[in-house]
Amino acid sequence: MYVDPTRNQNAGNLRWILPYCKPDLPRVIGSVILLFVNDAMAIALPILGGVIVDEVITKRHLELLTKLCVAMVLLTLVRVGSRYGYQMWMERFGQNSIFRLVSDEYEKLHELDFTYFNHTRNGDIMSRMTSDTDAIRHFLSWVSYQLADCIVMFVAALAAMFVLSWPLALALACVTPILFFLTRQLSTHAAPLFYAVRNSLADLNSMVEENIEGNRVVKAFVREDYETQKFDERNDDYMQRNMDAAYNNRRFMPWLDGLGFSLQLITLGFGGLLVIKGNMTLGALVSFNSMLWMLDGPVRQSGWLINDWQRFDASCVKIRRLLTATARIQEKPDAKQTVAQAVDIRKRVGIAQPSTTPERISGEIRFDHVSFAFPDDPHTPILKDLNFLVPAGTKLGILGETGSGKSTLVNLIARFYDPTVGNVFIDGIDAREWPLATLRSQVSIVAQDTFLFSDTIGGNISFGATRRDDPEYIRKVSSVAGADAFIRSMPQGYDTVVGERGVGLSGGQKQRLSLARALADDPPILIMDDTTSAVDMETEAGIQKQLSNLDASKTIVTIAHRISSIKDANLILVLEHGRIVERGTHEDLVSAHGRYWSIYRKQLGLEAGKSQGFEK
Repeated sequence: MYVDPTRNQNAGNLRWILPYCKPDLPRVIGSVILLFVNDAMAIALPILGGVIVDEVITKRHLELLTKLCVAMVLLTLVRVGSRYGYQMWMERFGQNSIFRLVSDEYEKLHELDFTYFNHTRNGDIMSRMTSDTDAIRHFLSWVSYQLADCIVMFVAALAAMFVLSWPLALALACVTPILFFLTRQLSTHAAPLFYAVRNSLADLNSMVEENIEGNRVVKAFVREDYETQKFDERNDDYMQRNMDAAYNNRRFMPWLDGLGFSLQLITLGFGGLLVIKGNMTLGALVSFNSMLWMLDGPVRQSGWLINDWQRFDASCVKIRRLLTATARIQEKPDAKQTVAQAVDIRKRVGIAQPSTTPERISGEIRFDHVSFAFPDDPHTPILKDLNFLVPAGTKLGILGETGSGKSTLVNLIARFYDPTVGNVFIDGIDAREWPLATLRSQVSIVAQDTFLFSDTIGGNISFGATRRDDPEYIRKVSSVAGADAFIRSMPQGYDTVVGERGVGLSGGQKQRLSLARALADDPPILIMDDTTSAVDMETEAGIQKQLSNLDASKTIVTIAHRISSIKDANLILVLEHGRIVERGTHEDLVSAHGRYWSIYRKQLGLEAGKSQGFEK
């Protein structure tokens, strides 16, 4: 059974959009005034036409013709000018309102955390930012004044007709209840159909976005036909949803059009009879007939306006769900004050790091009985009872098989997630207490999935840099990351523009640029998540040597599969299934002959050597 998600929100959509419209309300008020002027002129013109028939043609008062014609020309000019004015103002009103709405959507996307993006498709987000916002713009800029115009014109024309001839006007008014019934039925049936259209469009956009991102994989596996078939299925579904909406129009629109034609029949038939019997002048009938479009037009247009209204409602529901989504990671309202007090207390008792301030951390990391499970699967723990301390300025190495929880562990440090159980302390203060901007600005993560913007190489490196306008500083951090040499060899050097997501660069080059970007931020805590996996051993050795020469106050956390990347760490953790199974220095773990030793032997080739009789 379909449950209409807009049922309880339709009435609130206009109230919801109002704050985005308020700054332009003076423009809207001016548009309403011009709309009334336009409609007044539209009513006056047919009345003048009737006067010409009765006074000039029938009664032969020819001296009135010039005055009446000049008056009609002036009224037409006023009507054209007022209509142009309110249409332009309403378009500006809609564009300004959507500008504010899209800005809020974009800011909201930056507020949301990993949990939201893990469960929301990119195509769905893009649909909300584009087609849904455009449907709202269309409603504000066009549908709103068309609705007002239809209502005012219909009521004003009907009132004028009652003044001219109440029997004929009453006959035309009898059609109104049928009109209201049909438009109500059209609206009721259209709501779920347009909501389904929006969902289908989001599915289609998601698939297109996914295929654009994965086009190399599709070509590598020669799956173009398969992906084309999948696209055709999504496209066919989108077409069918639109056809369902079209069938709904086919069901009701002919009746609405028929009502429009019936108005003409009533006017000519019954009105002609009234003229013949002398109960109505010919001029009044001419005025009636000239005003008929003011009844006929709104009747015919009501169906299309109802459809646009339902599109607006469906789009509002989608966007409101985005704007009302809440991030699980929330900053405490008094976070800055709380941290300042905590730092002050810790310094007074002599347990705080000397360089720790409310604005800058020293880099001490402590996990206190930390366990973690993703919110959507709380019964499957990813990390289990982790306890360790990393003093500021030391190096932590993390080793473990795929899926052991290494990346999740470092995400807790930057508070991309919060522990399910236990606490993560940064400089002795719970990470939940730190302001998010302060914490994340000083914890730089070089992720496994490297991302580069469509910008110059220098622009990518200086993305978060504190000294982004210092070319020498950018070259220095690039040299530490082993990237300066290949950057200089490129056609425009640091001004070379990389393609989307760094297309055209090798995996190793992208990793080194990502590392340079993190170093340029000069973070107290640097986290490298398998950062050198795509570079050769010689390049990696050079990078490790450069990193060892960095400021000793920098805490470095390295996730690696190569033991050569972490053997110089002050503390090495070996993870299995989310638990720490071994810990210690390289020498301690080698001498323990445990899991670490087994990995070490395999990477040195000792297992192969033993099988061939080379190990003594």
